[in-house]
Amino acid sequence: MLSYQHAYHAGGPADLHKHIVLAELIARLTVKPRAISYLETHAGRGLYDLTAAETLKTGEAAQGIERLAPSPAATPFGRAIAAVRAAAGPTAYPGSPAIARALLRPQDSLTLMELHPAEHAALRKALAGPGVAIHRRDGLEGGLALAPMTPRRGLVLVDPSYEVKSEYTEVAGFVRRLVAKWPEVAVLVWYPLLPAGRHRELITGLHPLAVRVDEVRFDPEPVRGMTGSGLALLNAPHGAEAAFRAAREQAAPILVPV
Repeated sequence: MLSYQHAYHAGGPADLHKHIVLAELIARLTVKPRAISYLETHAGRGLYDLTAAETLKTGEAAQGIERLAPSPAATPFGRAIAAVRAAAGPTAYPGSPAIARALLRPQDSLTLMELHPAEHAALRKALAGPGVAIHRRDGLEGGLALAPMTPRRGLVLVDPSYEVKSEYTEVAGFVRRLVAKWPEVAVLVWYPLLPAGRHRELITGLHPLAVRVDEVRFDPEPVRGMTGSGLALLNAPHGAEAAFRAAREQAAPILVPV
């Protein structure tokens, strides 16, 4: 949906769940010298300001990143936060593209897809540079078109808005086709936990593949709207369970296992 802008939700509890796990997975995939390919299907603008009007309007950052003590630099998420704020200021918050750029190495490739014109323009302004490929195109179409990427070892983050109900089944179909084309890739899919429970369509659609699921609820739970966050990981790299634990430990008591 071209109406969605992530600035309203930047730094909220769902971002903590997604971003801490993502940082942990990238850290594990880059332990050895072998290069990796990293791709995002819905990149957003990549970098956010926690004092922006959109972020202050929802108050989600106040329920998320602002409740945490300063992230320990020893953690991958903490290193990414520190690197981004050293460059962009103390109120900056990295979206997943900025987290990836902070943690990837010169030999790794970074490919970002964003269809929304304003978000794409902001993404280019924030992250364009050597080693970063930024596309204005549908991320599911683009991901399949580019797969398999070189290097063949890689990680794909799938993070749509789910404003359209059909996205749950569309994402499941995309992941099945992607893994068939690119067997070496690990795929991390984020989804919201909503009262309607439509995420079950996504999980059912992924079950023909080996999938690990991690779901958390938010404390305190909102009166309405998203009550928690889910991650589905396919072709999990070694140490994936520790990555899931890290999010709950680093963001306690905000994230509580379902």
